[in-house]
Amino acid sequence: MRRFSWFNATSLTLGFAFLYMPMIILIVYSFNKSKLVTVWAGFSTKWYGELLSNQAMLDAAWVTLKVAVISSSIATVLGTMAAYVMVRSGRFFGRTLFSGMIYAPLVMPEVITGLSLLLLFIGLNVDRGVTTIVLAHTTFAMCYVSVVVSSRLVSFDQSLEEAALDLGCSPFQAFRLVTLPIIAPAVISGWLLAFTLSLDDLVIASFTSGPAATTLPMKIWSSVRLGVSPEINALSTIMIALVTLGVISASLISKQQAVRQKREERAAERTS
Repeated sequence: MRRFSWFNATSLTLGFAFLYMPMIILIVYSFNKSKLVTVWAGFSTKWYGELLSNQAMLDAAWVTLKVAVISSSIATVLGTMAAYVMVRSGRFFGRTLFSGMIYAPLVMPEVITGLSLLLLFIGLNVDRGVTTIVLAHTTFAMCYVSVVVSSRLVSFDQSLEEAALDLGCSPFQAFRLVTLPIIAPAVISGWLLAFTLSLDDLVIASFTSGPAATTLPMKIWSSVRLGVSPEINALSTIMIALVTLGVISASLISKQQAVRQKREERAAERTS
């Protein structure tokens, strides 16, 4: 067993400092009383109040959440269906083309994806707004969902599904009652990944949005171009806090599920 040397400790400290020191500085300066983000003038929470009274920022946050929830939900359904076809259908005509169409957005630059979708919407004479952003985010997010779910389906024991079919279930019932609960963690992970990608997207939303639909990353980008304001620091701090709470909650839920599963396994062993 290797000892924890000073070199390892120094490397670990520098690595974490490089990752998290900018966030810590941002959080500290979100409580700065001064309007200048580089000059500390005392502790104050007034910028959080200014943020809550900024209607344009609140509208952008609402649009972003609405787009993220809708697009990630649609992408999860379509991505799960695509993964099921890829894993369970075996060799079929057009499989190579189908898999290429699924994985292409993963390696395609976002600028190309956004520009192609923009030209598509213009060609179809579709007014750009929330609907076009949802369609665009669904297009590239479903690919990530498909990869996550297919990796779980590859290791899935098909004998469980076959047993359900032998007991009288229809294929849909076997999928709903047996397969879906088992692959549910992968489906939820795919939804969370799609939700995160939608929240974080700037390039594709810039191409597919309209004057009446501005997402939060677009609003932040337009504000930062004129100079970083303390309201942006406050907004970023709130987002960091929400992400931290989400990660902690997910970790606690996973730990509780693991403990409950071990308890059930021990109870099953005692019964047997």
